[in-house]
Amino acid sequence: MGKMLQLGHAVPVISSTELPSTETGNNMKSNPAIQAAIDLTAGAAGGTACVLTGQPFDTMKVKMQTFPNLYRGLTHCCLKTYSQVGFRGFYKGTSPALIANIAENSVLFMCYGFCQQVVRKVVGLDKQAKLSDLQNAAAGSFASAFAALVLCPTELVKCRLQTMYEMETSGKIAQSQNTVWSVVKSILRKDGPLGFYHGLSSTLLREVPGYFFFFGGYELSRSFFASGRSKDELGPAPLMLSGGVGGICLWLAVYPVDCIKSRIQVLSMSGRQAGFIGTFLSAVRNEGIMALYSGLKPTMIRAFPANGALFLAYEYSRKLMMSQLEAS
Repeated sequence: MGKMLQLGHAVPVISSTELPSTETGNNMKSNPAIQAAIDLTAGAAGGTACVLTGQPFDTMKVKMQTFPNLYRGLTHCCLKTYSQVGFRGFYKGTSPALIANIAENSVLFMCYGFCQQVVRKVVGLDKQAKLSDLQNAAAGSFASAFAALVLCPTELVKCRLQTMYEMETSGKIAQSQNTVWSVVKSILRKDGPLGFYHGLSSTLLREVPGYFFFFGGYELSRSFFASGRSKDELGPAPLMLSGGVGGICLWLAVYPVDCIKSRIQVLSMSGRQAGFIGTFLSAVRNEGIMALYSGLKPTMIRAFPANGALFLAYEYSRKLMMSQLEAS
């Protein structure tokens, strides 16, 4: 997000709700398949906007999470990265990041509509009933579990590309792999197809609670800005601010989990890596609890523009597709 991506990261990633753009079956002519396709396409648009807006900050986050002793802070990390590999170093891993965020947010928003219907059934609501902010948060949390399955492999490749320079100079790997394809081949050769799921448990531990706070923060913020009016009437600025609030809520809730996930995915390049509990205990014992918050500053800075762009692109692209569908 990592997480919307991150999503932030979503990505988080990564949502729908009371807008016509977010409630399935709300006076729409579309059938469920068309609705799912619209959600998927709008989620892809949101994921693209999120990555293009926040990638340099995400790179700094992953570097500082994995190698906290190498960098004194965000400014030091930025200057060192620029001196080592130039401006392109800030955009290492952009192509897998795009794939990761597009895949995550497409699945997230597509499943979100289905999960909203599940929540309605569980609480005994009609299929077209509005969900509360808390119920929407629960639906987003359920949907994130499906998104994690497509996010984990692509985020693994992204994180490894972002930290390749540090892994090589620290002697943890003998030779750098500077392209997406070389990293993919290395994973397949060493660990087979299941190697792409290094860090899956920590990804799920981040996504499921994280997206509860992500969607919850987003919806509560939109309710605040709407002040009793319909959320459909909110303009771009309140939507972007609401997206930023959602991103902040996600990362404050699950940042240490994301830090452990990044370490597992990156350090497993040099050999078998301990699982979530082992990596967590090792980090706390050897570096202190604050090591789990390395890279938090660039993550917080990234949250507003990246997640704001995500929700703005998602909501408006979805509204556009829905209006064209209804006009046809």
